[in-house]
Amino acid sequence: MADFRTADGLVLFAFLAGWLAYNWITDKSPLARHGLSAAMNRQRRRWMDVLARRELRMIDTAIMTGLQQGTAFFASSCIFAIGGCFALLGSSRRIAEIAADLPFHGPLDVGLVEAKLLGLITIFAYAFFKFGWSYRLFNYCTILIGAIPMRGDREADPADMEDAVKRAAQMNQLAARHFNAGLRGIFFGLAYLGWFLGPLALFASTVFVMAILAHRQFFSSAKYAVLMDDEK
Repeated sequence: MADFRTADGLVLFAFLAGWLAYNWITDKSPLARHGLSAAMNRQRRRWMDVLARRELRMIDTAIMTGLQQGTAFFASSCIFAIGGCFALLGSSRRIAEIAADLPFHGPLDVGLVEAKLLGLITIFAYAFFKFGWSYRLFNYCTILIGAIPMRGDREADPADMEDAVKRAAQMNQLAARHFNAGLRGIFFGLAYLGWFLGPLALFASTVFVMAILAHRQFFSSAKYAVLMDDEK
């Protein structure tokens, strides 16, 4: 059991280190500007520039409503996931017995199962707070969009128009950044489920999830579709 818990501690450290490393690579490293998120941030700024030239902005408010609804959906999903995990805490002994019956897993301590479930609750709570803050930032962005002067006022005060567009774009990008962080929390939460099958399963699921996310961020068809205009 001592060796087993040592392996658990090491692989949990690797899981957290991989999550933090991936966040740094996609958000702050020199490679970040080549990813899908950075490409979409440029499109968000382009969206605000186009918005400033429109007479009617109903389409923009409809887009913002869709973004808020999507964020609210994921926040609600995290609440349900947290509730499900708390419900499973009452079945920790049964989970340990099921794990002991698996051919590739040894006996599990009930306390360890409960610790794993508490860790999963923490991950979904983190994702919920990210989605909740993202929802509020999208709300702020809607207000900033409403503060952008109309097209007829652009020539009267172009500097004021540019500042308003920049504020709205930056708020939209910040909201998207927290939304992406919440999504990554869910994806890594799915990887974390591998820990219930053992340390090696957690390591394998973490590598698998990181590989999928890295491919979608830097090598996916979605990224190249967004970059089509940049390549002309």
